[in-house]
Amino acid sequence: MRQKVNQDAFQPIVKGVAQSGVRVANERAVMTLLAGIPGCSNADIARITGLGPQTTARILADLEERNLIIRGEVLRGRRGQPATPYRLNPTGAFSLGIELGWRHSEVVLFAMSGEVLASRRRAYPFPDPATIGAALLEDVAILSSGLSGEQRQRFIGIGLATPGTFGQTLTRMGATADQMQAWADLDMAAYLGSKLDLPVHEVNDGNAAAWGEIAFHASPRPAGFAYLHVGTFIGAGLVVQGVLWDGPTGNAADLGSTVAVDSNGKPTFPHLAASVFALCQRLGAAGIRPETPDPMQWDWPALESVVAPWLEDAGYILAQTVMTTRALVEVDTLVIGGDFPHPILARLIGAIRQSLPLLPPLGHGLPDIKPGQLGRSAAAIGVAQLVFFHTFFSRAWELFES
Repeated sequence: MRQKVNQDAFQPIVKGVAQSGVRVANERAVMTLLAGIPGCSNADIARITGLGPQTTARILADLEERNLIIRGEVLRGRRGQPATPYRLNPTGAFSLGIELGWRHSEVVLFAMSGEVLASRRRAYPFPDPATIGAALLEDVAILSSGLSGEQRQRFIGIGLATPGTFGQTLTRMGATADQMQAWADLDMAAYLGSKLDLPVHEVNDGNAAAWGEIAFHASPRPAGFAYLHVGTFIGAGLVVQGVLWDGPTGNAADLGSTVAVDSNGKPTFPHLAASVFALCQRLGAAGIRPETPDPMQWDWPALESVVAPWLEDAGYILAQTVMTTRALVEVDTLVIGGDFPHPILARLIGAIRQSLPLLPPLGHGLPDIKPGQLGRSAAAIGVAQLVFFHTFFSRAWELFES
């Protein structure tokens, strides 16, 4: 994650923009246009972007030479000169999205087409720092084996999604002092980058999942979007007016750390009361120990006596999180995902909706609450998408720094 930099928030931009920076911005404008409106011609692109015809032609030629775009058959029979449509090349580039969680890992192979070509997921009771890196490399090798040699040269980077407090939170899972130190000494982003010889974009898992969900959201996308993932703990992210709200260190929008009160009026955190970790604590207190760390494989009907009250209490606590988030950033849509089967997620969303009327009314109204589309793979898919976004589509000021 990023290190916090102590500087004036109003510090002006003092760097000039080199010609190369302008070229990159124009190139990304063309790529973004073709992603949203495939089949545009040179004239269409020039008109919509405001670029000159010659500039547009040069950009298209360069992108085509790099296999990032492809041209279709010339369109004839219309007014004016015959037009050549352009599109993004579906196999022009690839990324790897890796989620490293407390009880699971997932690796996805993602293409320029926006498709997940393949994925691998592992569940474990505890993330072993001595073996997890090799396991991730094994998954990458298996997924990459389906690509040709030429296609493997088109990898643009790796996205690594991890919880912002990964190492610190391991104490709650029974980590020993030696295990804590081993994780403190392990820089997974540097390890993967050196082994695979690719740049690594490290992103908070909740932020990555939020980006994945809003990217797959039907148009028009909401201006205020929040995501909650009920996993081992609570992952969360915010996308406000199209910008991922990740904060100075990349770990903003930690909604699982907002204070709530339980049904007894006792202050708590969603991380500790509305998560799968909280459910496991209740199961343990009832003398129940699931046979696998993967909640998707649990016999949920057999756990109903514990699951039902947990859902009710979690719904009440997360309803408070919904209200807090809505008041803070004017969220229009709040999407909820989880590491459990869809019927359990539907019951949790129902419990949240039923709890909202129990809270003091909010003058801002309430967001639309609905389940996610990407399921438990949202973080891995989202971080793979972010690699593409930062490489080809973002026009933020940071691209001018080099």
